[in-house]
Amino acid sequence: MKTSYNRLFVLVFTLFILATKAAYASSNHGYAVDFLKGEGNVTGTKLAYQYHPQGMQNFVGDARFYLESSVNVWQYRHDQQSQSNVVLAVSPVVQFPAFSVYNTPFYVEAGIGFSLLDERYFAGKNLSTHYQFEDRIGLVADFGETNVALRIIHYSNAGFKAPNPGINFLTLSVAQRF
Repeated sequence: MKTSYNRLFVLVFTLFILATKAAYASSNHGYAVDFLKGEGNVTGTKLAYQYHPQGMQNFVGDARFYLESSVNVWQYRHDQQSQSNVVLAVSPVVQFPAFSVYNTPFYVEAGIGFSLLDERYFAGKNLSTHYQFEDRIGLVADFGETNVALRIIHYSNAGFKAPNPGINFLTLSVAQRF
């Protein structure tokens, strides 16, 4: 049942983005849809708004910068047990040029942001706090207005309160500028 809600949420968000795309043509605004695979039986979906401030591009060499705000829905399933967690996050992200393959530039990206979890107890873990840091590192293929990224994202409270087991995700992301 919850998977149906996730799919409906992604569909509504995508339709909203497509409907407003013309209003922001060639702007610094974008969106991303991420598919998350967490530890064990944890999966999820992440819907993000990205802002690429013009004045922050190439601020250090060829580095690029953007701010991302997102809504995550995590799902945990084990035997007959099922649990959801909704996460709001904001992260500054920097991308550095790495290499090119067939004229497609690839970037290494990193970011440390802030997130708010709905549930502190999730997937059999006591995450201790609703407030968590969102750390990421990834590889991004830049196809112009569309980017495809493979990332590792780690959520933890940085040791502010014990226990601090954290939770890790491998994500596949598709981002598009409006």
